[in-house]
Amino acid sequence: MNEKTLRVLEYEKIVNRLMDKAESELGKRLIKELKPSTSLVEVEELQRETEEALELVVKRGNPPLFGIYDISQDLKRAELGGMLMPVNLLKISDSLRVSRSLKGYMKELKEDEVSKFPIISGFINSLRVLKDIEDRINNAIIDENEISDNASPTLKNIRKQILNKNESIKNRLNSIINSPKYKKFLQDSIITMREGRYVVPIKQEYRANFPGLIHDQSSSGATLFVEPMAVVELNNELRELEIKEREEIERILKELSALVAEEGETIRNNQKILQRLDFIFAKGKLALEMDATKPMLNEDGYINIKKARHPLLDPKKVVPIDVYVGREFNTLVITGPNTGGKTVTLKTVGLLTLMAQSGLHIPADYNSQIGVFYQIFADIGDEQSIEQSLSTFSSHMTNIVDILDKVRKDSLVLFDELGAGTDPTEGAALAMAILDHLLQLNIRTIATTHYSQLKIYALTTEGVKNASVEFDVETLSPTYKLLIGVPGKSNAFEISKRLGLQDYIIEYAKTLISKENVEFEDVLKAIDKDRRIIEENRYEMEKLKEEVEKLKEGLTREKEKTRENRERIILKAKEEARNILRAAKEEANKIVSELREISSDIEKDRMMKIQEAQERLKASLERVESSLSDNVLNVKSKEIPKNLKVGEMVEVLSLSQKGNILELPDEDGNVLVQVGIMKVKVHISTLRRSEEIDLEKTQTSTKKIIKSKASTIKNEIDLRGRTLEEALLELDKYIDDAYIAGLKESYIIHGKGAGVLREGIKSFVKGHKHVKSFRSGKFGEGGDGVTVIELK
Repeated sequence: MNEKTLRVLEYEKIVNRLMDKAESELGKRLIKELKPSTSLVEVEELQRETEEALELVVKRGNPPLFGIYDISQDLKRAELGGMLMPVNLLKISDSLRVSRSLKGYMKELKEDEVSKFPIISGFINSLRVLKDIEDRINNAIIDENEISDNASPTLKNIRKQILNKNESIKNRLNSIINSPKYKKFLQDSIITMREGRYVVPIKQEYRANFPGLIHDQSSSGATLFVEPMAVVELNNELRELEIKEREEIERILKELSALVAEEGETIRNNQKILQRLDFIFAKGKLALEMDATKPMLNEDGYINIKKARHPLLDPKKVVPIDVYVGREFNTLVITGPNTGGKTVTLKTVGLLTLMAQSGLHIPADYNSQIGVFYQIFADIGDEQSIEQSLSTFSSHMTNIVDILDKVRKDSLVLFDELGAGTDPTEGAALAMAILDHLLQLNIRTIATTHYSQLKIYALTTEGVKNASVEFDVETLSPTYKLLIGVPGKSNAFEISKRLGLQDYIIEYAKTLISKENVEFEDVLKAIDKDRRIIEENRYEMEKLKEEVEKLKEGLTREKEKTRENRERIILKAKEEARNILRAAKEEANKIVSELREISSDIEKDRMMKIQEAQERLKASLERVESSLSDNVLNVKSKEIPKNLKVGEMVEVLSLSQKGNILELPDEDGNVLVQVGIMKVKVHISTLRRSEEIDLEKTQTSTKKIIKSKASTIKNEIDLRGRTLEEALLELDKYIDDAYIAGLKESYIIHGKGAGVLREGIKSFVKGHKHVKSFRSGKFGEGGDGVTVIELK
């Protein structure tokens, strides 16, 4: 496409507005390279992309595209075996999150709706979700400068040792600075650090009295920062732990980098798709902002733009125009006063054509038609060059010569003030010759002019049409309306008269122009008068049309009532459904409460049964002792059991109890039997074989369910990387489980980020029936990246 045309029609301003709609630098980079296409097939594909994006944005809102970064260098480094820093890994994690979120964005559509977006759904289906890598990175890295304790058990253990070592050093130093022995040696009773080691400030004169290593001194030299010998070894151990911590962090980062390298090609492909999707949705957002529509495309050079608005003018002030060319006529000659809108009309046609061929929707009414041209040429404005010492006419003519050399059949040519800047007679003749040449070549041309000769040329030449921008003589101001088929009337005499120029001067001026020009102006005046009459008649017709519309409204009112009744019934049904859901949730909450009560009752009942059993056992022992004292042990069995075996169950008749044989009968016939918690030795004659006792299968009690829940539930939940909706659903279930399990305190990990997830979670737990209170994490608990809840 002609670069000068792009500059003259201010195409780059549209590109800049489109770049503002992109979420990522990758998308902006693709937009910056955008140029109009000359292929009808390609333009139609680009327009379908924009149409899908616009409809999706209207239906579902803006897609979750924030977090797309240029990670190509990071992937290359990882694939070469390099170690990625936390900030690079977080960018990769964000890109993976965007890919996963876009999948969810499309999943919320119904199946029949997804089929309406084949291009965008095809791109999104091509994205690969790598949730494992995303979670590993998010679990290990809190932000650009902090690695999580959960990155590895080794790191967690090292950091715990560092905390303990720091505490030991501080305790030792506190005992020193608070000791009366060292009080007078200290400049201040504080602990500070120099070169990563804990030191205390000692007065210079007491240096010899205080054993330790000097690490620094004050600018005056009065204070020495000394590491007491008592903590030198502890500081050394702390340094060793810090070195181990750095080494472990490097190991973790290398491990994560290796994971990224394994899926490098997949992540790189995702990045290309995300870049394209950012570009496509930017087009949709721009179309929504401009209230733009998809044009109908053709290769016939036919332009028919309805209610077109220049996209760079204030939409509240710009006057829409209807303009068409390329079917009944190929050349349109627009006349009218300066500042009347002729140039804006040219730029509107040219810029909207460029936008359409770039795949952008145009700010015009539906079913506007745009031809796909191989080249668009524009000679607009004063392009003279001071350095070349060219006049206005020479500058324009140089540009026109270049256009005529390069023009071909499938081109669109736009001339502003054709033939201006030289003698009117010669300029008009040149203008007609140029227009006639392009007409013979069947090239679509729109030209603006002041010359009356061109008005006559347009009236008398087949394939050429007059048009004018309307001017209100009463208010001496343009209306900016474009009137096709009506040549512009010269209003010089009328304007001069209304401005106060004497009548005799005006009359004398009229005698100086040719009779033909006067007659032509009279014809134009008559045409303009007829046009106004037609417009008045149209106004009457519109009034009649309004009356017809009122009758139609009466006929459709009943239909509207029916629709309202239908919506009311649907609304009532939805309300009833909500009530049913609410009642079901309340019932569920009631069941949970009852389960907890049952659990408590079961625990109480268990304790009571144990106590009762102990009392029965005690009574049984007392009875046994009483029986023994009364020679109950002499109770004999009717038949002495034979061939007893160790472990066999028997009944001790003297005790009325069952037990297991521990030892076989001795020489005296005495057998050692385990009865309950007692081991008793009884004669074999007091034993009787017992029938096998079937063990009853115990049913799983509510207590076991609660015990199972308590053994599996953790006191923390990690929601990083979830959307707010996903996080709240997962959190609601977790709080219910934690409440049943009897947890009192739990940690919700959501990360810092932009704060949307954090604030949404805090708002949710604030009104939760199981949550007693909540707070942000303290130092060492995760800070603002964690919310701690206390359960009722």
